[in-house]
Amino acid sequence: MSDLSQPIQAPVLIDKLQWRYAAKKMDATKAVPQDKVDRIVEAARLAPTSSGLQPYEIFVVTSKAVREQIQPIAWNQAQITDGSHLLVFAAWDNYTAERINHMFDLTNAQRGGTNEGWENYRQMLLNSYPQRDAEVNFNHAARQAYIGLGAALIAAAFEEVDSTPMEGFDPAKLDQILKLRERGLRSVAILPLGYRADEGDWLVNLKKVRRPLEQFATEVK
Repeated sequence: MSDLSQPIQAPVLIDKLQWRYAAKKMDATKAVPQDKVDRIVEAARLAPTSSGLQPYEIFVVTSKAVREQIQPIAWNQAQITDGSHLLVFAAWDNYTAERINHMFDLTNAQRGGTNEGWENYRQMLLNSYPQRDAEVNFNHAARQAYIGLGAALIAAAFEEVDSTPMEGFDPAKLDQILKLRERGLRSVAILPLGYRADEGDWLVNLKKVRRPLEQFATEVK
């Protein structure tokens, strides 16, 4: 780790993260190009997850009518409808043998084989995860979804697309709107994508404030 007392040089990614903020007002006349949305979703798909299980899915909501249904159950936050896309991160409601086996079988198919250690690891998960309480498993899966959310946030910044991560919504009602429970999923977080408005955003010109590095990171030698 570099000297915590010295300023960090800012390569492209750090510059983009300095640029990003949680946009409070988006320009409803500007749509995010599909190729940028695709790369943001792909970044989330490539994010790491525990045991490689990828226990969540992303719903890309472009329908204005559906987003208008979601807005009232999300504190009427304007970004949901003023942005052009809404990403919904939905975690598995439970770990099942079927879901675990699917991911292990997919890995074997993609890698063209398997080995004893890998199959032993499969059995270890099968002998532990499905036996746990469903709420414990959902909370574990939700934490994996947040890793994907972080990847999407960083990718959006890199693409110079504004995004506003949100937990301020009624998950049960969002699950109803998108029929998530029928698919064994529960909503965890939402992420509107769009472009910041030229006017009307109280946050846009305010300095980004974070704790200084020496108060945030500790080097253990």
